[in-house]
This record gives sequence, structure tokens and C-alpha cells, in this order.
Amino acid sequence: MEVREAPREQQQDAKRAVARLIERARAAQSHFAQLGQQAMDDAVSAVGWAIMEPQRNRQLAELAVQETGLGNVADKITKNHRKTLGLLRDLKGVRTFGVIEENKALGITEIARPVGVVAAITPSTNPGATPANNIINALKCGNAVIVAPSPKGLGVSRLLLEFIHAELRKCGLPPDLVQTLPAPITKALTAELMQQADLVIATGSQSNVRMAYTSGTPAFGVGAGNVASIIDSSADPLETAALVIASKTFDNATSCSSENSMVVLAEARDAVLNAFATHNALLLTAQEKQRLEELMWKDGKLNSAITGKSAGVIATLADIDWSARITAPEPSVLMVEESGVGSAHPFSGEKLSPVLTLYTARDFNDACATVRKIYAYMGAGHSVSLHSQDDEQARYLAQNLPVARVIVNQAHCFATGGNFNNGLPFSLSMGCGTWGGNNFSDNLNYRYYMNTTRIARTIAENKPTVDDMLGDFFRRYGA
Repeated sequence: MEVREAPREQQQDAKRAVARLIERARAAQSHFAQLGQQAMDDAVSAVGWAIMEPQRNRQLAELAVQETGLGNVADKITKNHRKTLGLLRDLKGVRTFGVIEENKALGITEIARPVGVVAAITPSTNPGATPANNIINALKCGNAVIVAPSPKGLGVSRLLLEFIHAELRKCGLPPDLVQTLPAPITKALTAELMQQADLVIATGSQSNVRMAYTSGTPAFGVGAGNVASIIDSSADPLETAALVIASKTFDNATSCSSENSMVVLAEARDAVLNAFATHNALLLTAQEKQRLEELMWKDGKLNSAITGKSAGVIATLADIDWSARITAPEPSVLMVEESGVGSAHPFSGEKLSPVLTLYTARDFNDACATVRKIYAYMGAGHSVSLHSQDDEQARYLAQNLPVARVIVNQAHCFATGGNFNNGLPFSLSMGCGTWGGNNFSDNLNYRYYMNTTRIARTIAENKPTVDDMLGDFFRRYGA
């Protein structure tokens, strides 16, 4: 959603429309912020149940696939449930109202304060789970939230809010705490919302993130995904293949956390490819790769006709015959061999589809060099996947690659946004640090939706001497 100068009349219409939403949101938020922790926790539960209740979850998932043409219903149902359940777990018992910490040794009391009205810019890839995540975090901290959906996701946003409002009313809470932009969703409306809100949370395209950062409003945005996975010879090939395939096929790889490249050490290559073959991954010939490239990139841009589609659909569109090469009715993923990186090698970038690029590395250092080149082209800051029994390799990646997360021996798209078997916060928005053009490198969580006021009291003086601080330096280098 790239911002261009809108006609003056359109800008004024957008300004008035957003101002009405903001006025209602501020009135609701002013009341809500005084109700205390129980009301905030009730609001969190209300939104959680609004999307997790099985019948409503299915309605949202079916509408998401119908409207956007991305992913598949079963996996969206799983995502809506799992991501919300995990977030509810993370927030249970967390204080976000009044005093949240007392440090008597430092004489500091910390008090949680709302930020006000949050603008939640959400993508078409996750039109249900992402706004629900934003809304829950915002309400947990006493805020109101206005969702700016993708134009394709407006129907899902409206239906989700219908369910949320019904649950909020049950708790006696004002529905205006959660609103969405009206139809039609335009760049002018979204830009105006960013300018009038108190905080912007931008998940989705990099044009949305750039718009957020230049809106003049404090903003958190995410970086581009293009995850690479290093597979070492110490990894179990069958277990690794199962994890990568599960991640790469989930919701037809619409997640920015799905693996896009697989860098396999040469001595492990044959065993790894055989393991992937047992999961009906299809390694393409050079001619098939060429046809697939012509299909996937039109005029240098990723073809929306393949985004979020299954491997079978994409192979059919590329005229690839898999019938004699796999045992399943259709392939799980399509694999292409690559050695180059950059715009002349489009398979080295993000594909938002179950297409996996295969690189072969001489050794671990060569694998790291390949991943560094991939991230110099696209995806710096996000995360890297490692399948290995050598934990020192994980430490090396964390200290040397431009990544905010190193995901070890896990299905990457599940793990990087928090999972029940790792300690990362559940989130659908991953900060990529300065490497990815972001101002944070954490999984976006409730702490980013609140202000903190600190009371500072006097304590016993703790004033060092100059020698305490610089004596060692002077002794080694002179004064």
C-alpha cells in the first residue's frame, strides 16, 4: 500500500471519517482505562473467545480464504485458535493496570499507563489472527483500537468485530473500544488513521511499514521475511524434513516465517533429499524451474496468482507433471536448486508459496556465507532456522548473522512467533531490528502497547570515586 498524494477532497473526506472514529474510540477508552485490571482481563477473554469459538472461527477462516484467495481453511482455523490461545496464556495473570513493579532497593515504583488509541494495520495473509492479536494486546493495556484491514480482508475484519462486539457487550464494555475503517479501504483513510492515532502497529507489506514510520505517530513495524534454514550433517534427516515440510506447507506458506531457502551441507545432501522425497517434495528439473520462474515473476514482481496457493495448483499452472515422481495425489512443496543470490536469481527471495529453494554448502562456514548473502538481498533481521545437534552453531549464528532469532530444530513458521514448546512470546508481528529497518527486535507483545510512569524516591547515596570507575583503565593505559 504505497502512499501517493490523494486529491484534496479525498483527503478531507478521510480526515473527517477517521476523526469520527477517533472521537468514539477516545470516549470509550477514557471510560475503559478507569475500570481496572479485571475489566481489561475480561476484555482480553472476550476477544479471545470471539475468534476461538469453533463455529465463529470456521466462519472467519472460510471467509478469509474466499475473500483473499490465500491459504486454506483448515490451517487458518488452526492459526486463529493456536495463536490466540498462546497469547491468552502469555497474558494470564500479567498486571497492566496501576502498580506493576516495586523496586525498594532503587526506590522505583512502576505504574502502567495506556497509550490511548492504537491503529492496527493488518495484512491480507492473516485477516483474522493478526487483528485479534493486536486487539487483545491493546485492550490488555487499557487502550482502544481501530483496525485498518487490507482491502481484501475488510469482510473478515467486519465479521470479527461483530463477534467481538457481542462478547464485549456481555461484559458491559463499550463496543467502540474496537472499530474498523469503513469501506472502501483507501490509502488516504489508512494514512489518516496513522496520523490521528496515538500509536501505530503495522504488520504486512513494507510499504505499509514505511507509511507507518513516516506518519508522524510513534510506530512499530515489521521487516521483510525471507527465512533461510541451515541443515547440518548432525541433524536427523527424517525429523528435519518433517519439520520443514510442516512449516512450509502450513496455510500454503503465507506466513513471513515460512522457510524460503534451505542451505544443506554437502555431506548431508543425499540423505536430506531422500527424506524430503518421503514427504512428497518435488525437486524440479532445470527446464521446470525455468517455467516456474516465468510463472511466478511477472515484470519483476511476484505473481499474485500463485501467492498462497498449494504446490499442486502452482505446478499445474507451470505445466509440471509430477505423476510418476511422487506417491501422493499432489506434491507437498516444489524445490528448485539455486547457487546465485539477488534480483537476477528471484528464487533467492521471499515467495509466499510452498516453493523452497535449495542451496548446497561445502561446510557450516560456507552455509553461513550463503545465508548472509541471502539476507543482504532480502530478509535481514527476521530469523534463521538451524537443524543441528551442535549448539555452538546456534551461538555462532546469533553472534554473526543479521537476525533477531535463531530457531533451533523446530518447524520455523510455528516457532518464530511463539510456540507451546519454546519461550518466545506468541505474536504475529516480528520485529527485525535495525537490520530490517525496524526500531525493535522482539516479538511484538503487550509491553509495546503501554506507557510506564516511574516514581523515583531517595535512597542511600551510591556515588563512586573516579578511581572506582577509571582506575583499571588508568593502570592499563595511563591517565
